Parts: sequence; structure tokens; C-alpha cells
Amino acid sequence: MSVRTFRASVFTLAITAVAALGIAQPASAAGDNYVALGDSYSSGVGAGSYTAESGDCKRSTNAYPYLWKNANAPSTFAFVACSGATTASVSSGQLGALNASTTLVSVTAGGNDVGFADVMQTCVLQSEANCVNRVNTAVSQVQSSLPGRLDSLYTGIRSRAPQAHVVVLGYPRFYKLSGTCIAGLTETERGAINNASDVLNGVLAKRAADAGFTYSSVVDEFTGHELCSGDAWIHSVSIPITNSYHPKAVGQSNGYLPAFNSAA
Repeated sequence: MSVRTFRASVFTLAITAVAALGIAQPASAAGDNYVALGDSYSSGVGAGSYTAESGDCKRSTNAYPYLWKNANAPSTFAFVACSGATTASVSSGQLGALNASTTLVSVTAGGNDVGFADVMQTCVLQSEANCVNRVNTAVSQVQSSLPGRLDSLYTGIRSRAPQAHVVVLGYPRFYKLSGTCIAGLTETERGAINNASDVLNGVLAKRAADAGFTYSSVVDEFTGHELCSGDAWIHSVSIPITNSYHPKAVGQSNGYLPAFNSAA
């Protein structure tokens, strides 16, 4: 047997062994069948350019799932994330897009379960004491009731898409403390809101890991681009009001998309 023939035989045996053992090989098409689930941070509220079919769900062509689709040309793409979604409404209204052929899933969910919009409304319109109390109530919900809700959602995702690589994305911190803002919320309020985001992200990371999913933080990407940074990628109180405290188009392209790319 020649050296070349020997090497070819060894290579063939190695490939056969890998296939027989089910060892994962590099998957050049890991995202061929991609489903984007979640709330407004995945649908792209605040980023503009909403698709006509999405209606009040406000799915944007500037949102990270759509940008990823444009860059990677998956075989199938289902963009079902919706503004205002909770873990329960993702479970009841979005998981139908998943199936046994789904290979990649992204999801943001949890903020609306603990009253994210009401927290920000309270902080903008009411006293510092009321703001901090409302934030603390949300933090308590994050620690007590949200883990079970996330577990239920993640179990549903895995059940419907057993072979999929699932990426759970977190939320940015909203404020740069001691930043450029001279009006608006107090430093105490801003610090409390940032702390709540950190607690929420910690719970998301833990529940995702326990489900066998990949958690991807966006905090690093948004650092230096929070509100009061002088170069915010997040809307402050805005018109339309639904844009408030959501990523701008640049926050989707330079914040969420890189975080998803690193984990997809």
C-alpha cells in the first residue's frame, strides 16, 4: 500500500468514525432554518422601517434578525417576534413557527413579564421614591416568578425545535451614570434601573444555561452608547412614545447583531 493510499484510508476511517459516533462537525449551514422569536427588542421597535404585514407587532427590516437574514441567506426565515410580547404570549402565539427542521432560534423575552413599560412610565412621571419602589417590585418579580415562566417558554422551544441552536439575548443597561444628562431622571433612579437590568440579565443567563441554550449579553456592545453617554443607541422619551427606551437602528446593527453573531 502506498503512503498516499494509506493516508486516504485513514482519513476515510476517521470520517466514518465521526459519523458513527455522532460527533458534531463544523456546521457551515447552522442557521439554514432560522426562527426569530421574542418581544420588541427582537421585533425592532424604535428602529423604523416596519413591515406592512407585521401590524402592531412592528417587525423592522432594521432589526437584528432581519439583518442576520440578509447577511446569511438562510434557506428559511420566520420572523415572528412581536412588540409587547411576554413569555406567555411567545409560547402561545409564536412557537408555531418552530419545527423539527429548525436549526437556529433567537429570542428576547422577560422584560414585559415584570412590567418594563410601567416601570419606565412611573420613573418618568412620578417621584424618585415611587420610581425606586416600582423598580424594586419589578426586581422582586424577576427573582420570584420570572424563572418559572422562562423555564416554561424554553421547554416549549426545545420541544418544538429539538435540534435547534437557541440563542437567548439579554437587554442593555439604559444609562451611563455620571453622564452628560442634566435633566430627566435622578442618578438614584438611573442606578436603580441599571441594577434591575443586571438582575434580569442574570436570571436570563441562568435559565438559558439550565435549558442548554446559549445566552448572549448585549451590555458590552452598548457600553458607551447608553442614555446620557453623548452617543446613545437607545431612544430616550420619544415620539411616538412606543420608541422610548428601545434601541435605535444603530443599536440593532451595532449592538444586537454583533451579540447574536457571536453566539449563532
